[in-house]
Amino acid sequence: MKLPHLLFVRKLKTALAAAAATAALSACALAATAFNLTITREGYEIHRDIAYGDNPRQRLDIYVPDRLAKPAPVIVFYHGGAWRGGDKADYLFVGQAFAENGFIAVMAEYRLFPEVSFPGFMEDAAGALRFVHDHIGAYGGDPAKLFVAGHSAGGYIAVMLAANPDYLRKAGGDPHWIRGVIGIAGPYDFLPFTDPPVREIFSKAEESATQPVYFMNRKLPPMLLATGDADDVVLPKNTLSAAEKLRSVQSPVEQRIYPGVSHMGIILSLAQGFRDKTPLLEDITRFVNANSAH
Repeated sequence: MKLPHLLFVRKLKTALAAAAATAALSACALAATAFNLTITREGYEIHRDIAYGDNPRQRLDIYVPDRLAKPAPVIVFYHGGAWRGGDKADYLFVGQAFAENGFIAVMAEYRLFPEVSFPGFMEDAAGALRFVHDHIGAYGGDPAKLFVAGHSAGGYIAVMLAANPDYLRKAGGDPHWIRGVIGIAGPYDFLPFTDPPVREIFSKAEESATQPVYFMNRKLPPMLLATGDADDVVLPKNTLSAAEKLRSVQSPVEQRIYPGVSHMGIILSLAQGFRDKTPLLEDITRFVNANSAH
């Protein structure tokens, strides 16, 4: 007689977990929208909705600092949203933060589940990077100084682009274009799949091939992997596991774990007025400048 009750409890837990994840995504989007209202519009120019493909989601916003003295390093940023949500417009505060520090920021959108499952969004991410490499010179960017970055699902995309070079090669690009990777609270080692939507998103591929750590068996571009120790959405063990795997093959990696910082808190700490919460922007600026110098 207890079996139906146990099944009900399991289903209820699954439903509550999915609802909590959806609520977290919505809260993050709302918080980003609120922060964006306070962000200065001075010191940079935004070139919006530049197409890198035919799909409406295959669009870029490019943030260009005013009065560039020379071609600038470029950070291509992939937004989060559990591969099924998110919008580049939510990340004005990220684009402004990067532009303020002299970098050209590219906010990249990509197709989402259920329109595509894995690896569709990876193919879009590679296509976006290929487009940026080919065209960023017209906006004052240096195509020899390309960095990829992302938060949450976007952090996964950025790290996977560097870890598995097949995506960029299939897009007609060169994996050596990537000078460095910035992963912010991303999932890099998250088997077994426990969330039903995530399981469905990755269901068409071999499980091991969906994990960035699986491909960390050789020297990769330098990585800065950051998370907060209060993150209960993407557990910090993802960052710890990836950093350990990279160190085991002597691949350059910097690990940052910020105390008391949540999954939303780490990305929102890039916003004006909240940068005292973490040194993330300082760490990113130093990382990009250091890996642009040679």
